[in-house]
Amino acid sequence: MRRWRLWCAAAALIVLSGVAILRVRAQEKDSLPSSYSPVVLHEEFDRTVARMEAEKPEIAKRQAALLQQRYDLEDHPASGVTMARGKPVQAGVRVKLPKDVTWQSLAAMTPDEIRENGRWPKGFLPLPHPNHPEGGMLFPSFQIEAIQKQEGRDLTRFDLDFDLPTRFLPEYPPPIYLTTRPDLGDVSQGQVVTLTNYFKLFNGILNPKQLEGLRLLVTPFPQQQFNATDDRRSLKPSQGVACFDCHVNGHTNAATHLVGDIRPQPFRHRLDTPSLRGVNVQRLFGSQRALKSVEDFTEFEQRAAYFDGDPVIATKKGVNILERGSQVHFMAELQEILDFPPAPKLTILGRLDPQKATKAELRGQEVFFGKGQCAVCHPAPYYTDNLMHNLKAERFFKPQMVNGRMASADGPIKTFTLRGIKESPPYMHDGRLLTLEDTVEFFNLVLGTNLTDDEKQDLTLFMRCL
Repeated sequence: MRRWRLWCAAAALIVLSGVAILRVRAQEKDSLPSSYSPVVLHEEFDRTVARMEAEKPEIAKRQAALLQQRYDLEDHPASGVTMARGKPVQAGVRVKLPKDVTWQSLAAMTPDEIRENGRWPKGFLPLPHPNHPEGGMLFPSFQIEAIQKQEGRDLTRFDLDFDLPTRFLPEYPPPIYLTTRPDLGDVSQGQVVTLTNYFKLFNGILNPKQLEGLRLLVTPFPQQQFNATDDRRSLKPSQGVACFDCHVNGHTNAATHLVGDIRPQPFRHRLDTPSLRGVNVQRLFGSQRALKSVEDFTEFEQRAAYFDGDPVIATKKGVNILERGSQVHFMAELQEILDFPPAPKLTILGRLDPQKATKAELRGQEVFFGKGQCAVCHPAPYYTDNLMHNLKAERFFKPQMVNGRMASADGPIKTFTLRGIKESPPYMHDGRLLTLEDTVEFFNLVLGTNLTDDEKQDLTLFMRCL
């Protein structure tokens, strides 16, 4: 009997050891590099919520410290300059310089000198997601509140809050201008367009195809963080998100995400939601994907980009397969009539009218088309060349990990249109530049144009006219 017990004990040890080995191997397997998101969960949803809610304050503190280190976040509105519905435009260079460095001395250095001496301003480095290792779609508080009030749908994440101060974001809600009915001005009537009001606002203005396209653009569909599965980031099972949750009113609310087309996670770029205004004159879509039509962009956003570029996890979470011949076409037709905001100082050729512009704005135009070299990539009248360009900003700094984001080469980025640019801060594809003044300083270094302080100021004034 004793031998039998010993044998049973030995057998049990062998079995337990085997299970332990299998668990270790499974963990090792999970930690191996992979292009795919995990499909099978190993943690109950309630425990995930408790763990992430506990981690949330420290994550927010870390991101806030990064922003404070990089930028002057105080409220300094530009005198006499507002967005279309009256929101002040933030002014001034907000990127903080390294100690004992001026913008003039920095511009006098070579890229090698800046890199080797660590003089590249931290605010010019890529901006990480509020929690880069986690990533995912994240909305400003005003968007969450508006959708909750109008639809009862909750875009709150239990693990993260949006990071940038509201003063550096586009005005809310933004107006809507239509290429087909310029006589109407802002057709949004000051409202956030959702499923609850789109028909009332646009019936009789849009044709039936456009109206159906708008309905689809404000209809929520499952997305990586907002869906019915247990690996969501909303407390309750979610209907999902709508295209216009980020591109609110066909513009942008600066909602952030990570691009779906890069692996591994530390190299994925934070994504600042671009405006859909003026889509009709654009020929590339996606900051780096260079999709060739708005139809392609519309279809593949919901097939893949909504799910971090992973069609496998999309199948699990409930991917919405749009029908190309009608639904995608209708959505694209609506997007194609979203117009730029009025620019009363511009002629039909996109240049300043000398009778309406100030002397400083006219000087800024000369810098833009001359010494500043801005027009090489941003020609009039729509201020985009519809190409991609590699700024090679990595010339100026050594690769470094910043809050889970590997700051290194960005690669080619599409040329975004500058029409209506004062209406859509922050700037660059990842929102690292908070003001137009920051943008001028950044490109003065990247292009080596050696602009004077007066030329920088005039250039900023010109761009606010676009």
